[in-house]
Amino acid sequence: MSLVNYATREITCKIVYYGPGRSGKTTNLHYIYEQVPGDRKGQMVSLATQTDRTLFFDFLPLDLGTISGFSTRFQLYTVPGQVYYQATRKLVLHGADGVVFVADSQARQLAENVESMQDLHANLAEHDIDVRTMPLVLQYNKQDLPRSLISTVPELEDALNFREVPSFAADALHGTGVFETLRGIAGIVLRRLSAGTSSPPASAAAGGR
Repeated sequence: MSLVNYATREITCKIVYYGPGRSGKTTNLHYIYEQVPGDRKGQMVSLATQTDRTLFFDFLPLDLGTISGFSTRFQLYTVPGQVYYQATRKLVLHGADGVVFVADSQARQLAENVESMQDLHANLAEHDIDVRTMPLVLQYNKQDLPRSLISTVPELEDALNFREVPSFAADALHGTGVFETLRGIAGIVLRRLSAGTSSPPASAAAGGR
């Protein structure tokens, strides 16, 4: 749930990058962080596990406008993809306003993508969230690899995109599709906030997340 800070007149929205291990979630966040001006972002925090990392930073975008006179700040999180970090993924998902599912386009990873999507559904259900109502976009990362090694976008759509949500082909290492993906999920989240209230909710907590 988004949080309202009346002192700074900001609405903070939490976006979680979800997907299997080494699909490119961390690469997305690093690329975004490098491109955002220093005066519009917080410090990146990295919580390292043995084989994966959970990253977090927040930033104030330049071009996403305001909601009822409040500017919008985004908190971006990744989750560790390995199966044995189930509890961490569930914890990071708590309070999310939107999800970016980062799929690994390598053909040999298709089953892991499907398993991770099922894991996302299960963890949202644990938080009493209907997956059909959670703002969601899909990113098909590593589309720059040789065609013989990857699943095509239509194949990935058939396997993963049952809701027919917006999807983006990407090469996160070089930035292709990274900001398109971010703008896609940010737009859905902000439209939902705008439709849900004509002014910041009175019950919202003051201060940051």
